[in-house]
Amino acid sequence: MKIGIPSNGNDLSQAFATVFGRCSHFVIVDSTDQKNITTYPNEARNAAGGAGIQAAQSLINQQVDVVIAPRMGPNAWNVLQGAGVKIFIGINGTLQENIEAYLAGKLVEMTGAASFGPGMGRGQGRGMGRGGGRGMGRGQG
Repeated sequence: MKIGIPSNGNDLSQAFATVFGRCSHFVIVDSTDQKNITTYPNEARNAAGGAGIQAAQSLINQQVDVVIAPRMGPNAWNVLQGAGVKIFIGINGTLQENIEAYLAGKLVEMTGAASFGPGMGRGQGRGMGRGGGRGMGRGQG
């Protein structure tokens, strides 16, 4: 089974990236042989828009079965779910600690809109990027 994790570095001693679509790298680990590690740059990180969707598609192209992330936007989540990829909310710590927590069954699976992570609601903010609001809540952006 392949586990994909957004990272700002290229080894398992790094903390994972806090923003899925804008991470610098993805680290992919084979759960049966944790020494089998693949790292590649996230080409979507500088995209003008849709970085989460493009990042999710790149993980699908790498045939990951599981993604561990601190949180994830609804568009990226929908892309991964549509491909049958399971998504788990990671813990604070290194990539290695998150892999170990996943393998020990200690991580929580993101199963719907309420599980996008801290502060990630299903708000429908439609601002044009000129204000200071985030558009992530129920009209409170």
